[in-house]
Amino acid sequence: MGRGTPVVTLAGRVLRAAVLPLALIGLTALAGVVLGRVYAGNLLTWLVIGAAAGSVLVSVAARRLPSWLVAPVSVAAMAGWTLWSLRMAATRAELPGGLLEVSADAARNGIPRLLTAMIPVEPTPDTVLVPVVAAWLAGLTGAEVALRTGRVLLGYLPAAGLYAAALYVVGPNAEPAVGSTVVFVAVAALGLATPTRTAAGGGDPSAELTPGVRAAVRLRLATSAALGVALVVGLVALLGPVVAEQVDGRPVDPRRYVEPPQVQTLDENPLIRISGWALHPEQKLLDVSTERPDAPPAGPPPEADPAADTARSVRIRLAVLSDYDGVTWRVGATYRNAGRILPAAAVARDSTVRTVRQQISVAELSGRLLPAVATPREVSGARVAYDPASGTLIRPEGLTPGLRYAVTSAEERPDQNLLASANVPAGEEVARVLRVADGVPDPMRRLATQLAEENGAPFARASAIEQFLAEHYRVVADAPSGHAYPNLGFFLFGPRNGGGQEGTSEQFAAAFAVLGRLSGLPTRVVVGFRTSGQGPVLAGDAYAWPEVLFDGLGWVPFDPLPRPDNEPRPVEEDFRPTPEDPPPSEAPAPTAEPSASPEPATAADAPNGNDGLSTPVLVAGGSGGLLLVVGALLLTLLAMRRSLTRGRLVRGDPGQRIAGAWREVTDALRLAGRPVGDDLAATEVAGHARQTLADARLARSGGDAVADPGAVADPGTVAPSGTAQADASGPAVDELAALLNQVGFAPGAATPDQAARAAEVATAYVATLRSARPWWRRLLWSVHPTPLRRARRSPR
Repeated sequence: MGRGTPVVTLAGRVLRAAVLPLALIGLTALAGVVLGRVYAGNLLTWLVIGAAAGSVLVSVAARRLPSWLVAPVSVAAMAGWTLWSLRMAATRAELPGGLLEVSADAARNGIPRLLTAMIPVEPTPDTVLVPVVAAWLAGLTGAEVALRTGRVLLGYLPAAGLYAAALYVVGPNAEPAVGSTVVFVAVAALGLATPTRTAAGGGDPSAELTPGVRAAVRLRLATSAALGVALVVGLVALLGPVVAEQVDGRPVDPRRYVEPPQVQTLDENPLIRISGWALHPEQKLLDVSTERPDAPPAGPPPEADPAADTARSVRIRLAVLSDYDGVTWRVGATYRNAGRILPAAAVARDSTVRTVRQQISVAELSGRLLPAVATPREVSGARVAYDPASGTLIRPEGLTPGLRYAVTSAEERPDQNLLASANVPAGEEVARVLRVADGVPDPMRRLATQLAEENGAPFARASAIEQFLAEHYRVVADAPSGHAYPNLGFFLFGPRNGGGQEGTSEQFAAAFAVLGRLSGLPTRVVVGFRTSGQGPVLAGDAYAWPEVLFDGLGWVPFDPLPRPDNEPRPVEEDFRPTPEDPPPSEAPAPTAEPSASPEPATAADAPNGNDGLSTPVLVAGGSGGLLLVVGALLLTLLAMRRSLTRGRLVRGDPGQRIAGAWREVTDALRLAGRPVGDDLAATEVAGHARQTLADARLARSGGDAVADPGAVADPGTVAPSGTAQADASGPAVDELAALLNQVGFAPGAATPDQAARAAEVATAYVATLRSARPWWRRLLWSVHPTPLRRARRSPR
């Protein structure tokens, strides 16, 4: 019995000595458990547990070494474990490249990719590097402080900080970590409750003190313990309710503070690349190999996809453009770093899904957008970022010749039998793809109304637009790029002998999408390639097509391109874009709103039954009220007009500001009683503006000036009356027209300096034209409501 006592005592000491290291390992590993909830699989959790155990065990094994030597030894061990973890993650993710290349990339991009990765995060080298290194450093620091100095609470701080950081990174993307937090507190309490040191001899350390001193020491210890307990209870009472209220609260998502990967300017509007590819149709862009494991037997082509009756039946999608501002169609997507397995999107209720697998090699395709059949579900061979809303991919590093990757996609096929009776969704969820920017040309709006009136059902409307475009327009490879309102107006209604009524798939798809939105159809434009699915994909295979969203069927593609060997009919046979009503005259407009004020008249008549007021008082009160109402109305109109002008000339990108300056000039012409039609080119409008200014100066001078627009075009001309006319407003209108054409035909090329110059030209022209008007028209100029009405709704 006596021999066994030392053995039991030794075992107890070893057990008590192991409790604190195990507690430190557990606290640090729990951070990996919490963070692993937003990762795919459990690889990240095990790697963090290994880092926690390795860091603490190295400190335990090196406890007899000097403290300054422990850190280098532990860091060397950390480097080995980290490299092994990166290699494991790269192998699991099937990433190309050597270990050194993968490690360097992870070190450069670890933190941003961790915060921009799509949930669930795939454990790749760049998403596991930071958690593994942080766990090792937390374990090393905690072990050195707690084991070497004996300050256990202070040693818990690194593990607690790592745990809090893991909770913050997870944010609202997982359920509350109540269970792991309870375990964290329990493990910490266990480490605190287990004594790590004993007094020499194992007895009471105050036994050798005198009774008086021993009593004082015990009283002091008891008092300190009581104060500590009271402090803890007080903190729990004060902070407990606050913490309890936060349990059900939604935590902050740190991803909102980090900018996800963005597309380049080239890819923000890939629609403009169609015309360039059409001019070099033999340029090799991709090599593709396609297989359909569950493809059904060949059958008749779908009604909504007439182009599918050819052998080139595979649509490879490059970009989805949902945003249109009247000038440019844009991607407008939010991409998040993703792993091989992409989040599964909801499948339309009445659609069937077929699996499509493709092996794609990049040849001369540039940019960041990664081609794939819609909708990709798994990508290997390339690091990608993914936008779930559009189902499109980008490669943040950009495409390079020779890049090879494999894509597995879930291709949706809508039930063709349900299309004729299908409805289209409405509401805030689809407001983005129903939005029509201001400035729609009047003929385009009337064409959409004509097509919609003859076809009530949504699918019938879409088919009517598709058929109209296919029957009346011609595809030409050398058509200039551009899909702003002026470009589409010229494409739809321009003279055939002047380049109108012909274009590339860019104009066909953009015109369909705009006419569809004007008809109440949610539409978008897709840019991609139409191939047989095997072999090279050439620049000539690139084209754009529109899609319409139907309830229960999802996005359905349409093909408005004309059929081969079809001679298009002139548009004039079915539609004449002449205005139904003449432009409104300016003369009665200035006095229309100020003179119409029924409310004050009613107020003046109402007090007739009041015997306490005399007739002069009633008349004075009514007149004063009328003047106040009219004054308030005029001040409101003046403020709204100035706000409209400021918004046009100052806000937005350079292209929008140039377009706003042009609207200021056209509004000035309308206020001067010389409105212009929407079918005129910008240069024709500029000539009309010069002539209007010349006529106004002639009328003001009483016929002494020469009514020649060329006279206005001379910046050094001086009027016979002696007033200098070198304001450059006349010739500068041509400069403004050139800037507008640049915005229309080369979107995104305008500079801030050009936008500032456009604002200067518009301001000078409007001021000059206004000064040439009679004094009473100048007074009404700034409060005329016509520009406000035109800004709020397009003219009919």
